[in-house]
Amino acid sequence: MTSELPPGGIPITEAEADARWAHAWSPAQAAERLAGLTAPWYVAGGWAIDLFTGGPVRPHGDLELAVPAADFPELRARFPEFPFDVIASGHLWPAAGPELYEQTHQTWLRDPATDHFLLDVFREPHDGPVWICRRDPSIRRPYESVIRRTGDGIPYLAPELALLFKAKYVRPKDQRDFEAALPLLDAAQRGALAELLEQVHPGHAWLAQL
Repeated sequence: MTSELPPGGIPITEAEADARWAHAWSPAQAAERLAGLTAPWYVAGGWAIDLFTGGPVRPHGDLELAVPAADFPELRARFPEFPFDVIASGHLWPAAGPELYEQTHQTWLRDPATDHFLLDVFREPHDGPVWICRRDPSIRRPYESVIRRTGDGIPYLAPELALLFKAKYVRPKDQRDFEAALPLLDAAQRGALAELLEQVHPGHAWLAQL
């Protein structure tokens, strides 16, 4: 992914985006559409913490999923009636095609009848079956160690990794997710999160609680 924005993007404000996310799908709805998908995919963000804790921890403004970038077409094929819009740095490219994928990593599934956004899909860096962290490409894990599953089979990002992504900004919702997940993290997960924070965010405030 390059650091320069591709041409032709339409500015979208945070308020406008929030309003159009008001009818986002739930993880169960996404899992129903993606049943049997061979590509490794998972629920990310705050919903991943909900699925880990048994939630709900808090309300959610969207539903974030992730899939290896090379496998995005397989996921895309499950939603033939919906356009995917590329989003980057507050700009939107409606129904953008693969020519923009290498320059960005987010795609929003849109209901063409209402213009509501339903899913936020991250096209993740990877090396074949190995997951690569966007925040630090030296962090690499086989997908089977990155993905956890609920009792009814919904895949979600391992909590120590979901919290690593949240640690960059520590917005109120991120702090709330951390506090909800912390008592449920086992010793290995706490140790892994502490190690990752030391590597990516040295001196992070959460380290004192781990």
